[in-house]
Amino acid sequence: MPKEAYVYILFNKPFGVLYIGVTSDLIKRIYEHKNKITGGFSAKYNVDKLGYFETCGDIKAAITREKRLKGGSRKRKIELILSQNPTWRDLYYDLLS
Repeated sequence: MPKEAYVYILFNKPFGVLYIGVTSDLIKRIYEHKNKITGGFSAKYNVDKLGYFETCGDIKAAITREKRLKGGSRKRKIELILSQNPTWRDLYYDLLS
């Protein structure tokens, strides 16, 4: 059975810089972003708050969805965040409880 995967959107502040990623371990991956473990874009721009995520059937589906989101408009990305998270809270802490 394929392992479940996730596509997610991080932000640094409401309506600020956005980052889209994919992972098979959402909690671990967001922890890595928060602690600047992997460096790169998210560390450089302090993009470490989980604003939106969705579950995909497997990693291949998640990568396909990630590409679609990255190809979409910034407006659409913000609409996705607002649909699940209108107050722009960091959803990472919801995952931990």
